[in-house]
Amino acid sequence: MGIFLALQCLSMAHAGEAPPLAEDPIVEQRLIVISEEMRCLVCQNESLAGSRADLAQDLRREIRTLIKAGKTDAEVMEFMVSRYGDFVRYRPPMKPMTWMLWFGPFALLLGALYGLYRLIRRSQTSPAAPALDASQRAKAQSLLQDTELPS
Repeated sequence: MGIFLALQCLSMAHAGEAPPLAEDPIVEQRLIVISEEMRCLVCQNESLAGSRADLAQDLRREIRTLIKAGKTDAEVMEFMVSRYGDFVRYRPPMKPMTWMLWFGPFALLLGALYGLYRLIRRSQTSPAAPALDASQRAKAQSLLQDTELPS
């Protein structure tokens, strides 16, 4: 018990105060607002603000540097879009280059529904077995009689 208490006191003596989370709270607030509007390029379903990926941390550091350099939010966003494309934004602008981002999922869904419709229609309209003529029927009957087991 004495050793545990001594180790705990020793660790408390070396523990300093926690560093502040942000040097400048205004910069950090702007960083959060901007990075909430951006997609993590690694996770893709998570905002840049919430991601813990290494690339996300690097991008947040880059955004922080741009903010400290006096760039506006729009200039920071434009820099990120010019570097990584419109996909980096959660809500990319509606323009011909981003139509696939906006309408691609719906086009895939419509294509899948059309394929399912065609598959169902084809299985419902499959041709019936052809009717046997008299000679084919007699041959089938003789084959069936030859294979019957005696009772």
